[in-house]
Amino acid sequence: MDLLPGDSATLRKARGAFFTPEPIAEHLAAWAIQDDPNAAVMDPTCGDGVFLLAAGRRLRALGRADDLDSQLFGVDLHAASLGEAERLLAEESLEAHLIASDFFELQTPDVLDAPVPYLDAVIGNPPFIRYQEHTGTSRRLSAEAALKQGVRLSGLASSWAASLAHAAGFLKPEGRLAMVLPAELLTVGYAEPIRAWLRSRFERVNLVLFERLQFQDALADVVLLLAEGRGGCDSFSLWHVETADDLAKVRPYMQLNVTPPESGKWTDILVPKAARGLYREVLARSFSPLSEYGTSELGAVTGANKFFVISESTRLQYKLSESQLVAVSPPGTRHLRSPAFTRAQWKQLRDADEPVWLFRPEVSDTSEGRIAYTAYGESLSIDQGYKCQIRTPWWRPPAPSTPDLFFTYMSHNYPRLITNSAKVGFLNSMHGVRLHEGAPKIAAAALPYMCLNSVTMLGAEINGRSYGGGILKMEPREAALLPLPSPEVMAKAWQALEPQRRSLDTRLRNGQWTEVAKRVDEAVLGVGAGLSADEIALLLGAARQRRERRLRRAE
Repeated sequence: MDLLPGDSATLRKARGAFFTPEPIAEHLAAWAIQDDPNAAVMDPTCGDGVFLLAAGRRLRALGRADDLDSQLFGVDLHAASLGEAERLLAEESLEAHLIASDFFELQTPDVLDAPVPYLDAVIGNPPFIRYQEHTGTSRRLSAEAALKQGVRLSGLASSWAASLAHAAGFLKPEGRLAMVLPAELLTVGYAEPIRAWLRSRFERVNLVLFERLQFQDALADVVLLLAEGRGGCDSFSLWHVETADDLAKVRPYMQLNVTPPESGKWTDILVPKAARGLYREVLARSFSPLSEYGTSELGAVTGANKFFVISESTRLQYKLSESQLVAVSPPGTRHLRSPAFTRAQWKQLRDADEPVWLFRPEVSDTSEGRIAYTAYGESLSIDQGYKCQIRTPWWRPPAPSTPDLFFTYMSHNYPRLITNSAKVGFLNSMHGVRLHEGAPKIAAAALPYMCLNSVTMLGAEINGRSYGGGILKMEPREAALLPLPSPEVMAKAWQALEPQRRSLDTRLRNGQWTEVAKRVDEAVLGVGAGLSADEIALLLGAARQRRERRLRRAE
C-alpha cells in the first residue's frame, strides 16, 4: 500500500497500522455477512477501507446496491486514510458512513444518541500498538471501554486487546466478530483476560492460523478470529492454512475442534491432537515447572555493555584492580556451548581478551584508574544514556548475585540451562536461575542435560514467544513455566546419563545436539517417564514441527 500524502512508515507504525491483504479482508467479510443483504457492518479502524470495500462488494453481490451508508460504517482517527477510503469506495460506486474518531471515544449503541446502531458484524484489523507507546488518554479510554465489556486488562496490554473487546459492544446478541489479530492472542500473559472473555462471551469461536507470514511490513504472526453467537463455549474450531490464498478452501466440514486450557496460554492447541494429549498427560505425571527448582532472574542491565564490560587489556591499560571489577560471563551466549561454564573456560576467554569484567568500583573509589576510565566514558557521553542518568553514580551499574545456572532465553534452536561452575556474574543477554534450598543436590549438574528432552523443548515452543527471524524468547515469567523432569524422573534419568557426561559434552561442543537430545529422550522419557519408543517419537515430531514452523517464518 502506497503512503498517502503527509503519512510515513513511522507514523503508520505509531498508529499500529498494518494494512490487510485483500484475500484476508474478502474472506472475513464473506463469513461475517454470510447471505444477508441487509447486514449492518462496521470496521472500527478502517484505514483506507480494504474491509469496507470487501463488505460493500459482498453486499452488492447479494443484491444490495443502494443506501449502503446506512448499513456500512467505518471509523478511523486518521483523516487522510478516511479520505482515501471514501475515494476507493466511490471508484466502485460504493459508499459507507465514515466517522473520524478514536474508536475508543465512539459510544456503544446502548448509549442514547450513539452514532452507530447495533450491528450484525464487526470486521477489521485493530491497531497493534505495544503498551510502551499506547499511553495517555487513549490508553485510559481503551481500558474503560474493555472493562465495560467485562474485560479487565493489565498495563502490559497492547491496543488490539481493548479494541477487540470494545468492538463486541456494538454487536447484536447473535452478531459476528471477524478480526485479524496478532498471534499474541494465544501466547502472551496479558491476553489471558481476552482469552477467558472469548470463551464466556461467544457460542462459537473459530481460529485460522497461517504457516507463513502474511504482512510484508510486520514481523509478527497473525491469527484470524471468527466469533459469533453468545452464551459461551467449551471448544474452538481450528484451521491451519499455508497463506491467505488458501482461505477459499476452508469449509465448515474441515473444522477441528480444540479445547483450550482453563487458564494460561493457548499455544498448545497448535500442537497436533494426539501429541497434545500425550504432552498434557506426561506433563501432569512426570514433569515439574522450572519454578519448582529455582527462581529465574534478569541479568545486569548496564545501559552500555561496550563500556561497562571490559577485557583484560582494558583493565591493565587503566590499571584497574580486580577489586574494582566483577567477573562475568561475556555478553551473548555463543561461548556457552557446554552444559557447564567453568572457571577454566572463563580464564580462556579472559586470556583471549574477551570482555569478562564488569566495571563496578565502590562509590567511594577515588583511584586514578577509576577517574580516568569514567572520564573516558563521559567523553563518549555514556553518562547521558537513560540507564546511567537514573542511577548515582552513573558509573556503578547493578550486579545481580551469582546464579547457580544460566538460562539462554533467546535462541533459534532451543533454550538451554548451563551450570555456572565458574561462579561469575551475568548480564541481560541471559537469565540466571537460583536454585531453592530444597532443590535436589544433583539439580545444578543434571538440569542442563535434562532440558534437552522433547517434552521440555516442546514446552519451550508452547510457553515462549516467536519473534522475527525465527527467534524463540522466554522472559522470566515464561521461563518459570518451562517443564522439566520431576525430581523422581530426573534421578532415574541421571543414573543413565551421568556416566555419559564426557561424550555428551563433546557432542554438544561439536554442535551435535540432536544426537544428545536422542540420548536424553531415551533416559528422561523412556527410563524416567516410562514412555514407549513410539510415544517418544510422537513428542519429538511435535517439537520439531513447532520449531520448523517458527524457523520457516524467518525465510
